[in-house]
Amino acid sequence: MFLFQGRQLPYPGPVPGSPPLNWILPLLGLGLLLALALRRAGVLAARRYTLPLSETMRAADALAEGDLSARVPEGGSEEFRHFTRSFNRMAEALDTANRQRRDLLADVAHELRTPLAVIQGNLEGLRDGVYQATPEHLDLLLDEAHKLGRLVDDLRLLTLAEAGQLPLNLQMLDVSQLLADVRDAFACQADEAGIELALDAPEPLPPLVADPQRLGQVLGNLVTNALRHTPAGGAVTVGAENLPGDGVARGVRLWVSDTGEGIPWEDLSRIFDRFWRGDLSRSHDAGAGTGLGLAIAKSLIEAHGGRVWAESPGLPGEGTTVSCVLPLSTTEF
Repeated sequence: MFLFQGRQLPYPGPVPGSPPLNWILPLLGLGLLLALALRRAGVLAARRYTLPLSETMRAADALAEGDLSARVPEGGSEEFRHFTRSFNRMAEALDTANRQRRDLLADVAHELRTPLAVIQGNLEGLRDGVYQATPEHLDLLLDEAHKLGRLVDDLRLLTLAEAGQLPLNLQMLDVSQLLADVRDAFACQADEAGIELALDAPEPLPPLVADPQRLGQVLGNLVTNALRHTPAGGAVTVGAENLPGDGVARGVRLWVSDTGEGIPWEDLSRIFDRFWRGDLSRSHDAGAGTGLGLAIAKSLIEAHGGRVWAESPGLPGEGTTVSCVLPLSTTEF
């Protein structure tokens, strides 16, 4: 019943074929709940993707402004976690490169300071009449100028090699002859130091496609370093052997070994760093050189598609062996 113009009229009932009212209301409520749930799921899904992206953008802005410590916390989907890991690796590489740049500038400044101070002090003494322009004083100044020249040349060579811009004069190279030339070049220096310089290449060696001047420079750096750290009565050996693979030679291993003081195992991974020196050879007076010889050797070997490493028991008298492997062609293997 319902009222119409003050009169009670009977309720006509539902329209034939329409669902009952008590069905419609629950369906409407369920639909509303479903819509709210879908909306909330959409918001959560959007936040799942936009939050990691916004964090990555903030970290990228921080990197652009010079904050190389910025990192992105891993989160979100697997794709975003992979992306953030790649981003963080890139940021770490930038941070490491920046630290290496600062260290290199500090090392170069340190290496330049000593010869410049000697040259400046002696020139001022000559000007003021404190020193006489004797051959001894002039030779001293010339030696310090040569040190500066070697340092500049080494830095230039190392920079070109690491940038992949060092031109190589590749040709077929007789490895046995190269080793013999290196031994002959350092024979007098070894004799004066009372050190035996031996050659160990017992088997026929295949020719290498390499730059003979650069490869000779590598072996020269290794022999110089070995002679410096080997006492009188010791021995330095320059050797080579085939590197077998599937019944045929894949490359050649070259090495220089000594019976010197050895290298502590914790320092083996650092000896190819620029300007790194062991504790016993940090002084310029001890003839330590520029500290770039092994770094240059590593860069030149890698420019030929090879690799280099060092081994040492770390005990006095046990010595050190520095090896490098070169492919038979310039293609890395």
